[in-house]
Amino acid sequence: MNRHLLDKINAIVPLSEAEEGSLKDYWKEKTLKKGARLLTNGAVCRTDNYVVEGALKAYYINSETGSEEILFFAIEDWWASDLVSFQKQIPSIYNIEAVEDCKLLQITYDSFEKMVKEIPKLERFFRIILEGYLGTLQRKIIINQVYDAKHRYLDFLKQYPLIAKRFPNYLIASYLNVSPEFLSRIRKN
Repeated sequence: MNRHLLDKINAIVPLSEAEEGSLKDYWKEKTLKKGARLLTNGAVCRTDNYVVEGALKAYYINSETGSEEILFFAIEDWWASDLVSFQKQIPSIYNIEAVEDCKLLQITYDSFEKMVKEIPKLERFFRIILEGYLGTLQRKIIINQVYDAKHRYLDFLKQYPLIAKRFPNYLIASYLNVSPEFLSRIRKN
């Protein structure tokens, strides 16, 4: 079990040594090479994934244009999963792919359920994580509805400076729903 994740959990819901020890039984390490998929459209998301090292992108393939529509990015200390597919154990509608070599901590759906049953206070930790994620999604919807492309980009730089440095411009353009050429013009100005 990753010490950083344990510290993050302990900051919200302090765990006993015994509880920390039992967590190790639920989580498994996984490595992904750059370009490998963590999740494929049509497959069930079997694991919730905490990013220890590396970077991933989640995307949907637009059936009309065939292009990738970036849904989210994930770097160290973030989560990369299709929450609906994971929680309901139904097929995912998007893909998650490594943009860099990655090291992940994974927990299966069944292990997750057993873990929160054994350590009920973890429900609070994961609720807080989900509330943060929901707030991020709500903010993205508002920004996309209200701001023009230039202001969406400036907001993105302010909110996610590490993402802006690690991901290629064409992926950022897709996330912001602008063309790479348009993003390039914005960046020049």
